[in-house]
Amino acid sequence: MVFRIAQISDTHLSEEKPFFIENFRRIGAALRADRPDLVLNSGDISLDGAAGEADLAAARALHDALDLPIRYLPGNHDLGDSQDAPAHGEGAIDAASRDRYLRHFDADFWSFDVPGWRVLGINAQLLGSDLGAADEQETVIAEAAATLDDRALALFLHKPLFDRDRDETAVTGRFVNPVPRRRLLALLAEAPPALVACGHVHQYRETRADGALHVWATSTAFVIPDARQPRYGLKEVGYVEHRLHADGSAESRLVQVPGAPTLNIADFPGAYGPL
Repeated sequence: MVFRIAQISDTHLSEEKPFFIENFRRIGAALRADRPDLVLNSGDISLDGAAGEADLAAARALHDALDLPIRYLPGNHDLGDSQDAPAHGEGAIDAASRDRYLRHFDADFWSFDVPGWRVLGINAQLLGSDLGAADEQETVIAEAAATLDDRALALFLHKPLFDRDRDETAVTGRFVNPVPRRRLLALLAEAPPALVACGHVHQYRETRADGALHVWATSTAFVIPDARQPRYGLKEVGYVEHRLHADGSAESRLVQVPGAPTLNIADFPGAYGPL
């Protein structure tokens, strides 16, 4: 048996600024034709849900129209960035912004089991946070690891854990920062993930570290020019298919949808301002 997850990410949806809706609809049509077992949006669902509810509501309506089983994880554009991240425009996560997100997308961390696997989704912006929900999330992570039994663990979150090495010390906002990363990996020390899947960087990449396959999902919306962001992998629009096998093995692949162009955020200054 194979459980297929279609991971979409960084959809950046807004009714007021609908720059990336057409790409979302084209990719959504491909997903409806393919019928994966689950669609998983790994964050930055909205263009600017961190500032208010309108983009969150619009993004949820567009996802509901797919009429597919979907789970969600928040990104920094949905509820604010990690409290220890450098400022990049949006503010830091707080209780009010998280409550707004929960009203539209329900839980921001969760787990479920399929044959051979436990899928654990976490709110990357809660890592290192002083919110009470950060402790609640740590409890869920610890329990998921403690009761894993013979399943493999797939960890989904918005930000990559690191570039190449768990011991990296840079604080950039692009990756989970060193202190909360160490805390998270300590919680998972007895049950390290076999698959770590994220978004945030708008690039597709597969690497291996600490025995895990680390997969970065690209955006359905746009890529970021090299002058603004290093090239870590492939800068193309699309989604990622993860195939989880009952024996605990997995493979992932980038899926590019015909008719969904690879847009460049530099061509849309009305979205977030000029780069």
